[in-house]
Amino acid sequence: MTRSFDPDTLDLPRGHFIAGEHVADRGRLAMHRPSDGAAFGESPVADADMVDRAVAAGRAALAASGWGCGVPRDRTRALLKWADLIEAEAETLARFEAACSTRPVVQLPAGDIAVTAEQIRFFAEMADKEGSDLVPTRDASLGMTVDEPYGVVGAITPWNFPLSMAGWKLAPALAAGNAVVLKPSEMTPFSTLYMAELSVRAGIPAGLVNVVLGDGPVTGNAITGHPGIGKVSFTGSTGAGQAIMGNIARNGVKPMTLELGGKSPQIVFADADLDLAADCIARSITFNAGQACVAGSRVLVAAEIAEALAERLIVRMADHRPGTTWDAETQYSPIISERQIARIDGIVQAAVAQGAEVLAGAARLDHPGWFYAPTLLAGVAPDSPAVTEEIFGPVLTLEPFADEEQAVAMADHPTYGLCAGIFTRDLSRALRVMRRIEAGTVWINRYGRSRDHILPTGGYKSSGIGKDLGRAAYHANRRQKSVLIDL
Repeated sequence: MTRSFDPDTLDLPRGHFIAGEHVADRGRLAMHRPSDGAAFGESPVADADMVDRAVAAGRAALAASGWGCGVPRDRTRALLKWADLIEAEAETLARFEAACSTRPVVQLPAGDIAVTAEQIRFFAEMADKEGSDLVPTRDASLGMTVDEPYGVVGAITPWNFPLSMAGWKLAPALAAGNAVVLKPSEMTPFSTLYMAELSVRAGIPAGLVNVVLGDGPVTGNAITGHPGIGKVSFTGSTGAGQAIMGNIARNGVKPMTLELGGKSPQIVFADADLDLAADCIARSITFNAGQACVAGSRVLVAAEIAEALAERLIVRMADHRPGTTWDAETQYSPIISERQIARIDGIVQAAVAQGAEVLAGAARLDHPGWFYAPTLLAGVAPDSPAVTEEIFGPVLTLEPFADEEQAVAMADHPTYGLCAGIFTRDLSRALRVMRRIEAGTVWINRYGRSRDHILPTGGYKSSGIGKDLGRAAYHANRRQKSVLIDL
């Protein structure tokens, strides 16, 4: 049973984690808890020398252990043990994550932590089941493609789901035979640091999982531009992804996986199950207070049922229980920072000033810390930032459409193409509309990822390059060599 705790009593892991040991470094960035706004420490900023130390540790560990060139099943065993340890240490991980993040402690053991352990198990089993191929050539030759790890993979994860995002990056890279240098968000590093400690306890050679703390301009640039890093994987905003692409281009050429922002539509047709649609839509925007790249923030609804759907959404969005993330009764998350909550409110108030109708919320909650009320806006101008920009908060816009053609046209976004939802009882319509929507993931009569780790995730347009999860993520961490032998 998940219990409440006092964050001030936690012995949080501090400093970088390199070659299996914590490395002290001077704190530079102030850290604040979003639940109460309290300052509780400072994060170091790994400079180019510290990143170089981590890359060297990864290369040395690969050479000494034979991790990427030995018996693949050995990688499977170590990763499976790591997943078991993560589940066994769920209470500690949950506390480290909840202490400074937006994730309520009650949601973590059976949610983020259990899912992360299963993702590691999924990739662990790929280590000895995916590999090189013989290819058809003339009889006098032998042709093959040989898969190889890159060596050291650089990874950067966001603050909104620290543990889950670390699992997305670490599990496929390690299963594929690489070492990793990972930078978590400077706001939420602690569960990732402890996860790295557990990797060594599980038998993964020290130095294969290295965690460096810091910001994007210094530490992130040092990782993405490092010549010893063979591939980069990043999850975060589209703007940050563009900056990473530029930094890689300035310093050379290397493959990258970018899972970026979204402004995802949820299309509700007149024949939809309205209660199901309302449940899914409300849950998608209140989960983590809308701080998720997949948040379905644009509700497109058939005009004849718009009022009925709005009534249901208002009821469901009112059902939230804000509180500190370390209180086991809390169900609704805070916003990560004062700066972000000010941005959310600024976008909402600008939309209202332009004539939008407030159906729910549209204000900060009267609660310590940084909490924003679940918000539903109607009549928003099509060019309003509330419709066009990724808000990263609990804000829905409700837009009516006349027919299927208009719904598809409204769903299309000039910038983003991460996810979409479709609610209808007409399977033919669902599949027809799905084909026309430019998005990397489409959910039908549901909204949100499942625990089917075989399904990859990643966006179209400026929502990303490449895929996380699924077989695609494993293969993205290996490079292919062609071999032709004359017999």
